[in-house]
Formats: sequence, structure tokens, C-alpha cells
Amino acid sequence: MSLIVHHLNNSRSQRILWLLEELDLPYELRAYQRDAVTNLAPPELKAIHPLGKSPLLEADGHVIQESGAIVQYLIDTHGQGRFQPSAADALRHLQFMHFAEGSAMTPILLQLYTSRLGDAAAPLAPRITEQLASHFAYLEGELRPSGHFVGDDWTGADVMLSFPAEIAVMQGAGEQFPKLAAFVAAAHARPAWQRAREKGGAYYGY
Repeated sequence: MSLIVHHLNNSRSQRILWLLEELDLPYELRAYQRDAVTNLAPPELKAIHPLGKSPLLEADGHVIQESGAIVQYLIDTHGQGRFQPSAADALRHLQFMHFAEGSAMTPILLQLYTSRLGDAAAPLAPRITEQLASHFAYLEGELRPSGHFVGDDWTGADVMLSFPAEIAVMQGAGEQFPKLAAFVAAAHARPAWQRAREKGGAYYGY
């Protein structure tokens, strides 16, 4: 088995490193740096995939794109039951796997992009703010008493949702959403997360 992770600094690909460390899988890390002015990925990533985005995982002769697909591949192929939901929770898990990069990331990315527009972004700002608060509140309400989004142990959905949860806490919403803050703290306390941070570098303040 040979796994190669194409990892971009300050990006969601950090989640893939975390999962690989949790599953104790050997992998090669190829790191790329964002442009200091544009914040875009370097053109070298386009040699791996036409869109030039990260994360990308090379495995079994395939280049796998999209964080959710990579997480699903890893837990299905190499998880041996770890980070997998129970059969009863499979549908909930599926929904949250897609929610993380679909609904949850839309207002986060809009906020990121419009932050570069200055006053021109003012008409969109109230709607983006409302959507961020709505999505963070939804996640707060969906955390189970166990502190996880699906079942009572860590799953792929927790890995995927760690990024929007981190954004919520980073933006100062931790006091408003204490369960999200506790979820992020629990993830960051895991030795596998800390190993991944050491290898992938600090990102967005973490």
C-alpha cells in the first residue's frame, strides 16, 4: 500500500492528515505553499489534478479528490471498522459527510471571498452573517451528548465537520456555541490530531 497526500498549507487537507494518523496508516506527505499575495494554491498542484486543488490522495493508482471522498475511501478501505458509523447511523453519517463541504462551507467561503472586496461586499454581509450563525447553530444542536455528530464515537463525519466547527470557534462563537467549542477542544487534544499538526503545520490559528 502506498498513500501520497498532496497537502496545501492553511487548508482543509489538514483533516486528511488527522484521519491518516488516527488510522495509523503510513503515507508520504508532499507539501505545497499558498501564494503570499493571492492566497491561491501553487500551479504545481495542477500537474497532479487539472483543478490544482488540495487535498489530493494518490492511492492504488488513482488520484482521489474531494475531502469527503478521501475520508470515505480511507475508512472504507483501511479503517477496519474505525471511524465508521453503525448501520443504524449510516444515513445520518452520509448526510453530515455531504453537509460539511456543501451547506456548511458555502457561507464560510463567501465570507472569505467577500472579505477581499471591502465596501463592495456590504450588501452581502448581512446575509452571509445570518447564514453563518444559522449553520453554526444547527451544528451546535446536532451534537450528541457523547460530543459526536454521529453515534457515540469518532466517525468520518466528525473529521469532516471539524473544519466548520473550528471556523465557528476561531470567529469567536465558542461562547455562543459551547458544545462546538468542546468538540473542537476534544479533537485538538487527540494525539493523532497533534501529530498531524506537527507534520502539516499550523493553520488558521491552530
